[in-house]
Amino acid sequence: MLVKQRTIAGSASLSGVGLHTGNKSNMTFKPAPENYGIKFKRIDLENSPEIPADIDHVTDISRGTTIALDGAEVHTVEHVLAAIMGCEIDNIIVELDANEPPVMDGSAKDYVKTLMHAGIVEQDEERDYLVIEDTVHYHDEKGNVDIVALPLKDDFRITVMIDFQNPALGSQHSGLFNLQEEFAKEFAPARTFCFLKEVETLIQNNLIKGGRIDNAVVIVDKEFESEQEFREFKKKIKLDEKVKIGRSGILNDTPLRFKNEPARHKVLDLIGDLALIGAPIKGQILAARPGHKSNVEFTKMLRKLYLKKKVVKKYQMLKSSNGVLDIEAIMKVLPHRYPFLLIDRILEIDMERNRIIGLKNVTFNEPFFQGHFPIKPIMPGVLIVEAMAQCGGVLLMHAMEDSHKKMAFFTSMDNVKFKKQVVPGDQLVFEMEITTYRRGFCKMRGKAFKSYVGGELAAEGEFSIVIVDRPE
Repeated sequence: MLVKQRTIAGSASLSGVGLHTGNKSNMTFKPAPENYGIKFKRIDLENSPEIPADIDHVTDISRGTTIALDGAEVHTVEHVLAAIMGCEIDNIIVELDANEPPVMDGSAKDYVKTLMHAGIVEQDEERDYLVIEDTVHYHDEKGNVDIVALPLKDDFRITVMIDFQNPALGSQHSGLFNLQEEFAKEFAPARTFCFLKEVETLIQNNLIKGGRIDNAVVIVDKEFESEQEFREFKKKIKLDEKVKIGRSGILNDTPLRFKNEPARHKVLDLIGDLALIGAPIKGQILAARPGHKSNVEFTKMLRKLYLKKKVVKKYQMLKSSNGVLDIEAIMKVLPHRYPFLLIDRILEIDMERNRIIGLKNVTFNEPFFQGHFPIKPIMPGVLIVEAMAQCGGVLLMHAMEDSHKKMAFFTSMDNVKFKKQVVPGDQLVFEMEITTYRRGFCKMRGKAFKSYVGGELAAEGEFSIVIVDRPE
């Protein structure tokens, strides 16, 4: 697989209308520097806001994938992302003068063609991968969906099975085994599809305003008792009068580009949604009956795994069975220094549960014991809370891509309680958990235990935090 990051050599554009919004849209791909990632830029809005294409910015999956930041939205990004990932591009700016990319013919073919026209160039920085080392399994009982990631040495493969119990589709499967050789020709041309029964609901929900018979494959799953009934239905959903049911089970007898085109399009969608991890995968993906909702939930699992693995690379964690951050690594994460660095070690970081466990050894040599109190040394409660916050801050910094540019400040503390005195010789163990994190605001809850006496609770509380830019 590729070793170096890649971007495009120059700018390239294409135009059309958005599938759901129906808005006219001009889209331009532009080169980006190393470690920039994929970002959508709304040049029609004030200050041209950029929206990172990652799972943290997904706001809607009702029909396609929508990303947003501070009120700026881009709808239906999955086909564009699939084209970018299929062309193995790491860093790129996607400029738009509307809130949805042009749908083109319902596939990713035109996006790939445009990217190839721009040219692809190698950059100096090494490519960062999510390497699947253990099985990751997502299961949705209600939707009967299973998606699994399996280890696969230095390669990427993806296999999808669909079964809509429709005669025109039947059970289908498709697999991509070589991204460079197969994606552009075998998967990028696969068009989006829907069922005729869905069309009416989509229109009622103010969607598919840009949908046309030539940018989607419509599967007939609705019976009409007469031609008159069908004509009335066409009028209701604003279909051209010339459109016919056809004999193939596909509206207007639209010929398929591949016998299993719907299954191939599901592969395309899944590749696009997996781009929201923020890194390409080394591993094998198996999916049964996936959709955008399940794709996004599975991607969330892989994104957390990716961020957890980045901790090892970014801060050079010590080799240990429980993943320990030593004091040198902590100092790479936090700006605090003596006498205000109040944690000694991180015992565990669990990005999947947004949880961290840290430790502080409380010794008689702590400077605050000189005045609090000379006759009976007790660790100030406010410093216990500060140590808890520093522990949570390590977790919070790991959750952000550009943590080196950010700082965190308290905005409030609630339900703070001190249960036991902390004195020299105690060993404090902090358990902190992120409860909500969105657009620069975070809430945490945590506890501090006196581990040397069987884990007695010393303090607990809930904290609100704001993330701001670090001064240069």
